Amino acid sequence: MQYLLLIFHNEAESASRSPDENAALTAEYGAFTQAIVQSGNYKGGERLRPSREATTVRVRGGKSLATDGPFAETREQLGGYYLIEARDLDEANAIAARIPDARTGAIEVRPIWPVM
Repeated sequence: MQYLLLIFHNEAESASRSPDENAALTAEYGAFTQAIVQSGNYKGGERLRPSREATTVRVRGGKSLATDGPFAETREQLGGYYLIEARDLDEANAIAARIPDARTGAIEVRPIWPVM
């Protein structure tokens, strides 16, 4: 079964990290990603641009409205994701717990609902 691991973190805290802290975190993500590629769990994933670069689109009464920024103001913002294959929710949760930002942010584990 496939799961989407949504990585939420505080962008303000991330921006305050030193270059050395950023390099260490980047190395941790590289090692984590390599491990799930090698185990066969990895299906895809990307880091997202900051939420200030997001646009939210709504259609109301047949009219499209695009507004700058994320859908809602929150303490933590969506910073990236992994699409993984896992036997079950327990395995998906165990993989999510290894994501570096799980220590300071939150990882939402969402089962994929197959279209076909």
